[in-house]
Amino acid sequence: MKKKKVLVTSALPYANGPIHLGHLAGAYLPADIFVRFCRLCGHDVLYVGGTDEHGVPITISADRQGITPQQVVDKWYPHIRDTFERAGISFDHFSRTSLPIHHQTSQDIFLRLHEQGLMTARTQRQLYDEQLERFLPDRYVEGTCNFCGYDQCSGDQCEKCGKPIDPLELKTPRSKLSGSTPVVRETEHLYLKLDKLQPRLEKWLSKPDKKYWKENVLNFCRGMFKDGLKERAVTRDLSWGIPVPLPGYEGKVLYVWFDATIGYISSTREWAEQQGDPELWKKYWWDQKNTRLVHFIGKDNIFFHVLMFPATLMAYGHYVLPENVPANEYLNLEGLKFSTSRNFAVWLHDYLDRFEPDPLRYYLCSNMPENRDTDFNIREFQAHNNNELADTVGNFINRTLTFINRYFDGKVPARSTLGELDRKMMVWLSKEGISDDVGMFFDTFRFRAAANVFGEFSRFCNKYFNDKAPWKSRKSDLADCATTLNICAHAAYAMSVAMFPIMPFSAVKIWKQLGLSEKWEDHPWSQDYSAKIPEGHKIGPVEVLFPKIDDEAIADQEATYKDNQQPQKEEPAKTPEIAFDDFLKLDIRVALVKDAQEVPKSKKLLKLTLDVGELGERTVCAGIKGQYAPEALVGRKVLMVANLAPRKVMGIESQGMVLAAVAGEGGSEALGLTTVDPERDLPPGTRIS
Repeated sequence: MKKKKVLVTSALPYANGPIHLGHLAGAYLPADIFVRFCRLCGHDVLYVGGTDEHGVPITISADRQGITPQQVVDKWYPHIRDTFERAGISFDHFSRTSLPIHHQTSQDIFLRLHEQGLMTARTQRQLYDEQLERFLPDRYVEGTCNFCGYDQCSGDQCEKCGKPIDPLELKTPRSKLSGSTPVVRETEHLYLKLDKLQPRLEKWLSKPDKKYWKENVLNFCRGMFKDGLKERAVTRDLSWGIPVPLPGYEGKVLYVWFDATIGYISSTREWAEQQGDPELWKKYWWDQKNTRLVHFIGKDNIFFHVLMFPATLMAYGHYVLPENVPANEYLNLEGLKFSTSRNFAVWLHDYLDRFEPDPLRYYLCSNMPENRDTDFNIREFQAHNNNELADTVGNFINRTLTFINRYFDGKVPARSTLGELDRKMMVWLSKEGISDDVGMFFDTFRFRAAANVFGEFSRFCNKYFNDKAPWKSRKSDLADCATTLNICAHAAYAMSVAMFPIMPFSAVKIWKQLGLSEKWEDHPWSQDYSAKIPEGHKIGPVEVLFPKIDDEAIADQEATYKDNQQPQKEEPAKTPEIAFDDFLKLDIRVALVKDAQEVPKSKKLLKLTLDVGELGERTVCAGIKGQYAPEALVGRKVLMVANLAPRKVMGIESQGMVLAAVAGEGGSEALGLTTVDPERDLPPGTRIS
């Protein structure tokens, strides 16, 4: 990887409560792993973050507690900052959006866009709580999503389908403050003309380098482009936030999602001032040729980080655009969503009061929700610690260094002639070995794959130690025993380097046990990643690296959330309603199956030749291979959608769709064809209406 500036951000958490493991796995642990890897590579890295201290979540918390928004954020900012530090999240700077430098930065960007004519004033209809006599910003409203039917949809964005929401289009809206049904009144707000910026966004996201982005990110943006980006309100009727810097807008503030992402810039500016060089921030944000900007977020923030914020930066000019936005899916808790309202969560600070951070970091890395939702299970976490870390990684390190201490006076012995197994190990220890393998995955945000390779290496190290059996060779062939332990010492170092981005505290412990500096940059061979520990090097004191976690400790942690787990009934999937005119567009016909054949290399498909009367013969691929023998279908009459656009399936042009009962997620499994009553002799081609 070419050495260059690397600017990394993690989504700003609201300063209204603690961090749980879902947050950690989504935007902070993957960012920290990537940042630590880039530092090992010698890059100029700046990792910035902070707390989001504006917006409705803060004012809602303040209203519920009967205190001011400032008191809320002042309580939670140090708690969140310190919790991240305890977990090893290595921000270079962790700021706050309530600071004057952030207000000034946000207002400057707002005014620049306004001067360019990208803001438009609109009198809008807004929901109003008559009981409390106040306008309701979007986050003060909830109801049923008009896109997917989710009945606990917030008024700004649907948590389930991810689409931005117009609170006026919510079905059955209700005020989060009073629970009453709001009415509609008029108020004036400023809107960002995202529709005018869509062509530039589409051009940017169509560049060849974007094909390496995650599909969930690209698919979301394609869907938004297809629907057409809409103007987006960037002001709110609130007393808490950044004042709109224009006359006539007194009492209004900037929309939190306009200013929150600008928090990355203001955090960098504050950092630069603390370095004694107020202009230093531009070295990262304005150097478009030499800066890699990467945003780490959860999938619910894709709209703001891939569309709204880049559009804002494009319009302002100068700024670097993200090289990648590797949005993660959700981490669930034992099959259910984390719920802060029910206290159904593993809170990070509570975990850290009980256990070390590295076993959690390793488990979450191995189970990271990169492309699909994953699940945190406390018993699986225990098994990862006890089996993979204690019995494998820790066991190898301990046995290696204990043998060197006991039989070679605590000094790394000399290496002599290599055997076949030694040479296999040396492949792992070469520049193209374990460090290169995990590095490739770290650099492309495939953290689970990196953890898997690390696990494979640690298992090989244990096998190497067992197969070489130094407890035997020290009596029969001392030179071979010395070679084994020399190689094992180097393997321990290679293991520490590979694990450092994931388990930094444990890597440093290994360095200390090897008699090395706690700082990577002080290792004399730090830039080629493969240790050259000299013969006779004195190792340090040996201690247990990963203590086993017992059942009682796990039960105590489990008890903090288990009683708050409420069974959730499986609700039938809700499909969007369609207009009657849309239904009439479907041309459903009776079709006679004339021939049916299996599609080669397909586990599900049958190729059907259908007689559709006046429409002639049609070829249709149907996913019913496991339900019917092909010959049993010939002569049957089925129903088909005859005006569906043709599409290629396994190289066959399918010219319609037969109707079938389905099951499985998203209707993925066909159970049976919808057939025509044999007692009614409906000829092929008969239209169903």
